[in-house]
Amino acid sequence: MYKLKDLSYQKIIRNKQEMIRHLKSFRLDLKLSVGIWYFTPSGGRFHDKYIEEKSIKERLKMAEDLARYGVKGIEAHYPAEVNFDNLDLYRDLEKKSKIKLVGVPYSHFYDKDFEFGALSNPDPKVRKKAIKIASEGLKLVKEMGANCAISWPGIEGYTYPLGNQFYWMWESFETSLAQAMDEVPGVRVAIEPKPYEPAHNNIYRTTSDGILAAMRIEQKLENLENRKLLKEGHALVGLNPEIGHVRMGYEDAPYAYSMVCREGRLAHTHFNSQPLGNYDQDLNVGVVEWQQAEALLYALKMTGYKEFFGIDINPERMPVQKAIRINSKVLEIMNERIEKLPHEKIIDIYLDPASHRGDMEMVLLESMKK
Repeated sequence: MYKLKDLSYQKIIRNKQEMIRHLKSFRLDLKLSVGIWYFTPSGGRFHDKYIEEKSIKERLKMAEDLARYGVKGIEAHYPAEVNFDNLDLYRDLEKKSKIKLVGVPYSHFYDKDFEFGALSNPDPKVRKKAIKIASEGLKLVKEMGANCAISWPGIEGYTYPLGNQFYWMWESFETSLAQAMDEVPGVRVAIEPKPYEPAHNNIYRTTSDGILAAMRIEQKLENLENRKLLKEGHALVGLNPEIGHVRMGYEDAPYAYSMVCREGRLAHTHFNSQPLGNYDQDLNVGVVEWQQAEALLYALKMTGYKEFFGIDINPERMPVQKAIRINSKVLEIMNERIEKLPHEKIIDIYLDPASHRGDMEMVLLESMKK
């Protein structure tokens, strides 16, 4: 049964003493989710797949054993990986392992009909197809009691800056998604921004772009149930930021995710690692830029984040079970490390930097020994 989660707790601004008490009492619950799409990675632009293709049923069988690593959720694209014809397979997974469907991204980026965009496509017939996928996906989220649908508009965007009709592009996407949400009211959608790939320039390149899009889409909602929920303070359009996408856009991960929390819109998260800039690599968490992920966890601890930690990786050269085990262990280690940080001292350093020159560097240095 679907229940819209209240994300307003993320907006709380605490004073010094409240923050100290919060940091000492609140611990992140690492509820992990995994994406069924990378159980058998599909290869790349320049090479064939390295792993034998498996059916959805076979992949879900592989997922049964992942609960031992803290996995409590699975994500699957609608309609390519989850649809109304195979829901029993996902129900069976939950029954056997307590791993439930928690996120339903849309398959808006793969179909050849979406060569020039899906929800933002200039062709009304193509947009109609994309809207149907979005609304049907919301129905599936509602039926399965998943947390949210996820819109990664990777194919939405443009190639050439000259002559691109930005207003039309944004208006088409936002009006189309609002239409789908009004057809299935009361269900949350999370937008996942990205600077580029597969579109040369994505429609929502940065975290702030995603927040603005969320606000504009909500303004377009007309269904009375949706309007009521918005009036009550619920965010119907949230975000699902991914570390890799954030770093591709030269954003700082703790900053970006905190900005989403400040708006009460962090519906879901995707964790991996990524060299600053560069193409989307979906590396295991902590393989590069360990400090980005660890600092992000600490930022989420400060906001009191209670939602899922999605692992979004591309384990081309290792078994997916081993990759999940590695990511689970890394996040567990990071979580233990931030719990041991001197919270009160860190706050004092922030509030009086002139009297604590070099002290944050000493905190980082000391944390390396733990």
